[in-house]
Amino acid sequence: MKEPITDYAAVKTAITEKLARYFGVVPEDATKEQMYRATIYTVKDILAQKRADFKESLKKQRPRTVYYLCMEFLIGRSLKNNLLNLGLEDVYRGVVEEFGFHLDALYDMEPDPGLGNGGLGRLAACFMDSLTTLAYPAMGFSLCYEYGLFRQKIIDGNQIELPDEWLTHGDAWLVPRTDRSVTVRMGGHVTEDWSSGRCAVTYTEYEEVQAVPYDFFVSGFDSPAVNKLRLWRARSSSNFDMSLFSQGQYVQALERNVGAELITKVLYPSDAHDEGKLLRLTQQYFLVSATLQSIIAEHLSQYGSLDSFADKVAIHINDTHPALCIPELMRILMDVYSYRWEDAWSVVTRVISYTNHTVLPEALETWNMDLFRLKLPRIFMIVEEINRRLCADLWNMYPGDWARISRMSIVAYNQIRMANLSVAAAHVVNGVSRLHSEILRQTVFSDFAKASPGKFINVTNGIAHRRWLCWSNPGLSALLEETIGSEYKKDPQTLLQFLSYQDDREVIDRLHVIKQQNKERFAAELYRLKGIRIDPATLFDVQVKRMHEYKRQLLNALKIIAYIHTLRCDPHADIEPTTFLFGGKAAPGYYMAKDIIRLIWSIGDEIEHDPRLRDRIRVVYLEDYNVSTAEILMPASDISEQISLAGKEASGTGCMKFMINGALTLGTMDGANVEMAEAVGSENIYIFGLRAQEVDSLWKEGYSSLRYYQRSDRLRAVIDMLGRGFAGNSFEPIVNYLLYAHGVSDPYMCLADFDSYFAANECMRAAHQDPVSWSRKALINIAHAGHFSSDRCIREYADAIWHIRPIQ
Repeated sequence: MKEPITDYAAVKTAITEKLARYFGVVPEDATKEQMYRATIYTVKDILAQKRADFKESLKKQRPRTVYYLCMEFLIGRSLKNNLLNLGLEDVYRGVVEEFGFHLDALYDMEPDPGLGNGGLGRLAACFMDSLTTLAYPAMGFSLCYEYGLFRQKIIDGNQIELPDEWLTHGDAWLVPRTDRSVTVRMGGHVTEDWSSGRCAVTYTEYEEVQAVPYDFFVSGFDSPAVNKLRLWRARSSSNFDMSLFSQGQYVQALERNVGAELITKVLYPSDAHDEGKLLRLTQQYFLVSATLQSIIAEHLSQYGSLDSFADKVAIHINDTHPALCIPELMRILMDVYSYRWEDAWSVVTRVISYTNHTVLPEALETWNMDLFRLKLPRIFMIVEEINRRLCADLWNMYPGDWARISRMSIVAYNQIRMANLSVAAAHVVNGVSRLHSEILRQTVFSDFAKASPGKFINVTNGIAHRRWLCWSNPGLSALLEETIGSEYKKDPQTLLQFLSYQDDREVIDRLHVIKQQNKERFAAELYRLKGIRIDPATLFDVQVKRMHEYKRQLLNALKIIAYIHTLRCDPHADIEPTTFLFGGKAAPGYYMAKDIIRLIWSIGDEIEHDPRLRDRIRVVYLEDYNVSTAEILMPASDISEQISLAGKEASGTGCMKFMINGALTLGTMDGANVEMAEAVGSENIYIFGLRAQEVDSLWKEGYSSLRYYQRSDRLRAVIDMLGRGFAGNSFEPIVNYLLYAHGVSDPYMCLADFDSYFAANECMRAAHQDPVSWSRKALINIAHAGHFSSDRCIREYADAIWHIRPIQ
């Protein structure tokens, strides 16, 4: 076993050797870019050695392993995270400073990998962190997107999407494994031949794409484990057409290569047209086919046959994007390894588990049947047979109940329902908060829950508290170590010990100072990176998340308009100076979300040009919000806005990141807010608005947003101001959306919750006037945040769903 690089001299030698090998320079002649890459290469070597040692343990113990499939992994920067996990940051800081560089400057060179967008991808990254820290055998799978989602620019309030060229500096962590490449087939024609008594399948006129894996090492804190995230890139499986090129047909010679590489160009291509839908379907099948081939090859190399596959393999699909692994695993088992249908289905239903992340009907993924059949003819045949057998079983359970069988079917009304496919095949289905799981049982999957009540469980989401507390908030982390010791880094439940200091004035005052220092740090970074000045002495009211109507950034904007109205009527009104901070991307084809971004920006721009307002309130839209921004913003935040309409947010994890950094939550009884409120007590969280049951009742009674507009003077003034526009921009379409839309006005009930929201916000502002009481509330939130760690979450998945054990 090779000795790892752990001491100062070894690190210095390793970096020097990397500089010489890759760049032909000595440290004193190295550029910042060369030092950045050499540093990463040495850390990657350490991880590779630890991975080799861990793999030896895996070979000896032959454990059951979980394979976690997700279309996105929002992993954030890795250099700092890895050095802190390995306990080597101080060593590396000293070495690079001796070479004339600053480690923090190298950190800043690393881009945020363009592998995710929002909570789904961040959750997947947190899970890999906890799986590795806790030494579980695990491997993540996703796609290696060349341009990520997009890089967001806000120009005069308009979101502009630019390519996110993250691989220019981000490729240093990737390990190409061309030796593990596989081929994925799509399209063409399929015929079945039963003449031999078994089904022989023949493919013709298909297209082949090569899937090339790039491995990304995942470190854990103070752990012997190193797991891998495998990212697939698409390449043409055919050779370059030299004959066409020689004839001057250059575009045609490259056409096949370009078509294949499109698959992994961009995360979530717009599905506003059939071409986009087809590309998304292609991406999903490419991911699952390549992944399953990899999993099976790994299993065969260790065990020699698939007899123990269901005992040694757990495959988890995170939302429905990877649900095609169900028919694809059936295809491989039957067409390649000659399994009977019943035997193949037995394997599939024992290894597959599924996490649902949404209750929004429009977000429950479906595919047009004709499009699906065209792109994936063999998979379509298998899905049809799964559906036929499912409906036959349901007929036996509920004879004559066509309505129920129709709701539960996988193929219906020219659509293929991926959520129904996932639920039908998975041995366990989980929601991600207690409220969300209950809604799944009572509404979204109520028929399935009645048919298989033991299949549905809850595992409330969690966050990687080491990244979001220990590494992002060093001041708070140091205070915790002084008061309760360092055990909380490995056992977050011990944060509860911090409660014993809630009446300790010295600790309370320290918390206040740390918060102020974090605000000053964020303000300095915002000015350095964007040239925007904000006052760290103001109250920081923050809402950062993917732009969507149900998350109700619009409700927040209406509140700000109310304060503008108040200050214009009375410039001396008693309103604490506040900086409202927003961040998040809107999907390229989501025009309402883009209009809300434009509204928020326009409100901020009008404030900047009004001397009556700009010293009292500021509105800043954080362009291209990402993990790195979050890591300095969340420790600086005072108010965490978690204001989705009750019953719409599955869980949320941003709320937990704010909580563990001492921000107080202003929120509805939705998602994880419900469990957070139970943990900290009603006096330490600010809850407003309709409950989920009240929302349902109001819809049934007939919701009229106009009624709320007419009976609230404040709300009426706000909507009238909105109608007049801001910064020269008209927002009449948003007024119509709220009051006069055809069909349903104000579909996420912003107006119904407005007065309650404004009152809760006023209550928070009054509480903030007493810094001792406020900091005490913050302490109580921090102490109770340990329950919302992904370590707890992963242990629940491991025990109740995957049945895996840590490597000893």
